[in-house]
Amino acid sequence: MRGSRWWLLAGTAGGVIPTLASAQERFYGWGWGGHHPMWWMWGAWGIGMMLFVLLFWGVVIAGVVLGIRWLVRQGRDSRPDSALDILRLRYARGEIDQEEFEAKKRDLS
Repeated sequence: MRGSRWWLLAGTAGGVIPTLASAQERFYGWGWGGHHPMWWMWGAWGIGMMLFVLLFWGVVIAGVVLGIRWLVRQGRDSRPDSALDILRLRYARGEIDQEEFEAKKRDLS
C-alpha cells in the first residue's frame, strides 16, 4: 500500500507540473484579435523599427561626412595668404615702393 502512494504521487506530479509550466506560457493568436506583443498595428512596428535604423545610420553617415569636411576646411584656413606673400616678396625685392605696397595690402585685406 505504501508503494502505491508513491506511484500515485509521482503520476499526479508528472501530470500537474507540466500543466502548470505550460499555463505560464502565453500562446498568441495570429489572427486579427491577438498579436505578438512586438507587433503594433498589424506589423507596423516592424516598419517603424526599420525606419528608425535607417534614420540612425543616416545620421551616423552624415556626421562622418560633416566631420571630414570640417577637418579638411581646418587645413585650408591655416594656410597663409599667397597673394600677400607675393606682395611682400615684391616689396622686399624693391619692385614696388611702400605707398604701392600699403595700397595693395589694403586692397587684399
